[in-house]
Amino acid sequence: MKILRILVFPLSFVYGCIVFLRNKLYDLGILSSTEFDIPIISVGNLSAGGTGKTPHIEYLIRLLKPEFYIATLSRGYGRKSKGFILSDTQSTASDIGDEPLQFKKKFKELRVAVDGNRVRGIKKLKEEFPSLQTILLDDAFQHRAVKPGLSIVLSDFSKPYTSDFMLPSGNLREFPSGIKRADIIIITKCPDILLPIERKRLETVVNPLPHQQIYFSYLKYGEFIPLNGDTVNLFSKEYYFDRNYTVLLLTGIAATASIEYYLKNKVKNIIPAKFSDHHNYTKNDLLSIQKIFNNIASANKIILTTEKDAMRLKNLEFSNILKTLPLFYIPIEIEFHDKDKNEFNEQVLHYVRANQKHSSVYSK
Repeated sequence: MKILRILVFPLSFVYGCIVFLRNKLYDLGILSSTEFDIPIISVGNLSAGGTGKTPHIEYLIRLLKPEFYIATLSRGYGRKSKGFILSDTQSTASDIGDEPLQFKKKFKELRVAVDGNRVRGIKKLKEEFPSLQTILLDDAFQHRAVKPGLSIVLSDFSKPYTSDFMLPSGNLREFPSGIKRADIIIITKCPDILLPIERKRLETVVNPLPHQQIYFSYLKYGEFIPLNGDTVNLFSKEYYFDRNYTVLLLTGIAATASIEYYLKNKVKNIIPAKFSDHHNYTKNDLLSIQKIFNNIASANKIILTTEKDAMRLKNLEFSNILKTLPLFYIPIEIEFHDKDKNEFNEQVLHYVRANQKHSSVYSK
């Protein structure tokens, strides 16, 4: 693997220089960025996925929804449709992508839209819903055509952007210097208990600029939920942990280390069935999964997948293959360490309140 990284390093350098030049053209105003008259919050990263954008956006939705009329706008990666689409109750992952579908399934009243052209997408949302008070942009840190009012960048605790390389020898979409555009940096997927010395080490490594705030978050795993919504899981996840179940772990996400670590000492065995990020499952994939599961020599066994994968596995014309199998997904949420929760909430709420058209209403 190290040899391969060395071989493709020249490509990484060329790619990095192209991205650097593009960013310079935006910085100098030669390429223009559009600003909008309502709060725009961008959530993104420097790396190519795997930092936990989806649960962080869900956190923001829960934070803002009680007070503001909000919408989300994503590219809709992996969808088969084109252009601007506003989701509805009939939308599928093929229509809008797995992550936007997850937002819509969890928050029924939320306005969820997809558009590869974020400027056009924001304009259409504003036209469709004139009373909108803020828009959350999913995975838009490199989308320089929009200038967000608040830019949040995520970085994985186990592999911060400072120790990564440019694509294709690493996972970075741009040089680490691009972090200067961020207003907030969140170190994600931290241990449940974060030692002060570790926090200090990462703060030193990241070395935020004076205008930047740094926060630390970790994942909270929920109960196992049957993929088939017509059934109810009568047992908590502890039931499966206590009885040493074998888990066939079905994933099509960028990074699986966190969920594997979570399950490691809780189940008898983990059998991975890994696909690429945003993988569109086929009939042959499901037949292969069914075969692997049937060949597991244990009476205590289940199939577990991620919530994002569940969005792509549901409503497939051949999903009946899995309906006879004990297939569950496990939702995740994020939580902040120590005082970070209150400080992060206050920073986001202050930004949204202060940038309403009638901001005096929120000058508390």
